[in-house]
Amino acid sequence: MHDEFLCHVTAYGTCGGERIGVPLGTYRAPTLALALWWLRDRANWIADRLDPRPEAGHFPPNALVPVADTVPDVPAVLRAWCGDPAQQELVADELAAGRLVRIATGDDTTEYELLAESVDALRMQRTVPALVVPVA
Repeated sequence: MHDEFLCHVTAYGTCGGERIGVPLGTYRAPTLALALWWLRDRANWIADRLDPRPEAGHFPPNALVPVADTVPDVPAVLRAWCGDPAQQELVADELAAGRLVRIATGDDTTEYELLAESVDALRMQRTVPALVVPVA
């Protein structure tokens, strides 16, 4: 059983023709349950910032604009993932087995990525003998 998990949230976009990543948060979760909670919390946090509820407060005129129907609805995808017990169980099983989990979605300008992995699995990878290249 893997007991500790490293979680990251990153947004990726293009600037000056290059793909760049902007870290949105990192959390070292002491339990699987807290890792899952943090990933859901961050997914909802992103969704709420991309798609605020207009009835929740005052928004200046033209602050919210409609987008084309062809643009992926990132907030809806993230909220659906958070509310899907089968997806949550799948992520829990993968993390418990020591595998890296990546949840990613994006629209026409930005990709949002949630990553989680077992700290124990990372440590075990480091114990694999390194390839030694002879120097002439």
